[in-house]
Amino acid sequence: MTKKKLPVRFTGQHFTIDKVLIEDAIKQANINSQDTVLDIGAGKGFLTVHLLKIAKNVVAIENDTALVEHLRKLFSNACNVKVVACDFRNFEVPKSPFKVISNIPFGITSNIFKILMFESLENFLGGCIVLQFEPTQKLFFNKIYNPYTVLYHTFFDLKLLYEVSPESFLPPPTVKSALLSIKRKQSSFDFEFKVKYLAFISILLEKPDLTVRTALKSIFRKSQVRSIAEKFGINLNAQIVCLSASQWKNCFLEMLEVVPEKRHPS
Repeated sequence: MTKKKLPVRFTGQHFTIDKVLIEDAIKQANINSQDTVLDIGAGKGFLTVHLLKIAKNVVAIENDTALVEHLRKLFSNACNVKVVACDFRNFEVPKSPFKVISNIPFGITSNIFKILMFESLENFLGGCIVLQFEPTQKLFFNKIYNPYTVLYHTFFDLKLLYEVSPESFLPPPTVKSALLSIKRKQSSFDFEFKVKYLAFISILLEKPDLTVRTALKSIFRKSQVRSIAEKFGINLNAQIVCLSASQWKNCFLEMLEVVPEKRHPS
């Protein structure tokens, strides 16, 4: 590796140089010869060089102009690699199925998650992402305060595979990192309801200290709340933030079934 373009710490650039980590990410995401794979924050192409040997199409997305120039030279003869110069937040995500293998820019983690697992829900099949350890942990708290986190767990199996050593990067980051596996579940309901589902969760989490009973009564009748509790094994005296993703999903489907549309959160 040349030292002409070393990562700059304050920009959050930490290149993945651990071959075992890269191979683990590709294996866990089950990348095959039919896949289109996004490498978000491709850097110097350490991930990309492995992906192009397996995937049908690889899109290397990089915002640093010097690194973009490097990537275009490096992959000038690779017919299945496309280098895109842009901030991922401005990237036009594929309108067809795709996966992601990436050491993502830590500073825009929440934006990347929303783009992949909400805005692109219809086409994002999953993948493996290296990210900061702390936001990874927040995805697995017993109490969920973030409506998006509920939505992510509804449509995807998320698994923290392991903590990643700082020596896996150049330069080593000062924060802990982790490898996160994302696999899409078999859909429980039509993706066209994703906006309404998010609104449903958001409304009920506006007052996170409320009990499930009190929160649900803002949408359902008392008898319907009792029926929901019995049907799905929900503790009505627990805080609303204690509901699991599957219980949120079941409550939402029940709303679609028994509550007039004019009373649905929007």
